[in-house]
Amino acid sequence: MSIQTSAADGGRSGKKNVGAILFACNINAVRSAMAEAMVKVTFPKEIFVDSCGVAPGNPDGFAIAVMAEIGIDMGAHQPKSFDDLDSEFYDVIISFSPEAHAAAVELTQSMDCETLYWPVDNLAELTGSREERLRAYRHVRDDIQSKLENYLNKPVAVKT
Repeated sequence: MSIQTSAADGGRSGKKNVGAILFACNINAVRSAMAEAMVKVTFPKEIFVDSCGVAPGNPDGFAIAVMAEIGIDMGAHQPKSFDDLDSEFYDVIISFSPEAHAAAVELTQSMDCETLYWPVDNLAELTGSREERLRAYRHVRDDIQSKLENYLNKPVAVKT
């Protein structure tokens, strides 16, 4: 199965069908993990989705907490790297960091796969109170959700 996306470039390239998406960031604990979880909940059995990082990190408690606020359990997510992927068949790789985008471009040199770069705040060096940090994580979650809704033409992160 696949779904029809809107043009990621503002309509210049037209719509395309997407059946498999890989999300990538630096450590696969926040941005790409959030995006994977949102798409899995929104498009069960419609889109194959996975995520990875340039170098895998550790599960992030703040990311897990803000996703739980919208009804998505990320507690079982285990960060992995590009080398740990089970598939090499993706219609699109969406990267949230320059480092991940460079790795995606390298991976797709011999693949028919679109690569997109969506800049999203990196929270790796975030400091502040618990509430300030949660606010920053919510902003990242909401930014990713908005980008996905625009690209996939459907509200995402809504349990079906």
